[in-house]
Amino acid sequence: MQKKQIDLLDTVALLEDLPQRGLERGEVGTVVEVLAPEVYEVEFSDDEGQTYAQFALRSEQIVALHNQGEGLKLAA
Repeated sequence: MQKKQIDLLDTVALLEDLPQRGLERGEVGTVVEVLAPEVYEVEFSDDEGQTYAQFALRSEQIVALHNQGEGLKLAA
């Protein structure tokens, strides 16, 4: 399976633990800047929107999260 391209403002998840940064695999952040090909500035925030970590990550360290489900269907 091919990974989705990562773009500015994408929601991403860590694919590995980063103990030196205090982050664990699966934590979710937002791409706030594309620094270079395959290098992204990712911000991690708490439930109140306060940033607790922000740093550069390589594309192999993260995966873009997305919903490929069908749109909401309303019944009359």
